[in-house]
Amino acid sequence: MIPDIELFNHSLYTTSKGPVTLGHIFQFILILSLSILISRIITLYLRRYFKDKVSRDAGETVLKFFYYGTIIIVFISTLDLIGIDPSGFLLAGGITGIVLGFASQNIVGNLISGIFLMVEKPIKIGDQVEISGTSGFVTDIRIISTLIRTYDGLLVRIPNQQVFTSNITNLVGHPVRRFEFAIGIRHSDDADHAIRLVEDLIDKESFALLNPAPSIFVSKIEESSVELVIRIWAPVSEWSPLKTKLVWAVKKILEENGIEVPFPQRVVYLHTASDQIPEELKQNPEKEIENILNYEERVLA
Repeated sequence: MIPDIELFNHSLYTTSKGPVTLGHIFQFILILSLSILISRIITLYLRRYFKDKVSRDAGETVLKFFYYGTIIIVFISTLDLIGIDPSGFLLAGGITGIVLGFASQNIVGNLISGIFLMVEKPIKIGDQVEISGTSGFVTDIRIISTLIRTYDGLLVRIPNQQVFTSNITNLVGHPVRRFEFAIGIRHSDDADHAIRLVEDLIDKESFALLNPAPSIFVSKIEESSVELVIRIWAPVSEWSPLKTKLVWAVKKILEENGIEVPFPQRVVYLHTASDQIPEELKQNPEKEIENILNYEERVLA
């Protein structure tokens, strides 16, 4: 069946600018649909074009503004087809926006914070961050919220207002990063020799930076050990593997050279007043100490 062309010229309603026909509404829907389709295609090609030329977060920000901006412009410019005055629509939208702004201050705050995050760029997509107690990788920075994939695979959505007003720790924001760990040695071991062994071990690691230089020193003396602190700077991309490797390597190199990590030790002195020992325990001097200890165990029990 061939549709009647006159059907598209049938007036549905009349506005101040004249009658609105079914054909006008069809044109409005067609133009809006084509604009969405074309915007997506252009966005896809621009994403490929920006891939090796700009950072991922900057490219995504530009693409989002282009995509949504194009749709909004086409939508407003084609309102005449359905008999709506764009100026009146914008005025009504402005008034509605003010009303909604008071009713949804958090959403507006998240929107403004999202714009500030895109402009200031304290974090980027792919960064490892810690925000409000949540640690992980930034997967997306949206207009209203920021998505973080935690180290155990959970996807956390944080409102942008909370992100912008919180302390943001960017774990990869600087090209180098320091790590440190402590290890204890016995009081009888030579601390200077242990430090030289650790220094030689670190010198063999290509990712351990020479500037800033690593530092190994005695930090404190515990009851049963002498604590050595080891601080090393490394490229941020190699920070975690190098730390994991050196913690075990330091322990092994020390033990191979006779320097052991001691167990907690305590020296206990037992003093017993002679006048509290029964007479029958004093008759055998050879077992006096054993009897005293046995007597103390029985008494304490």
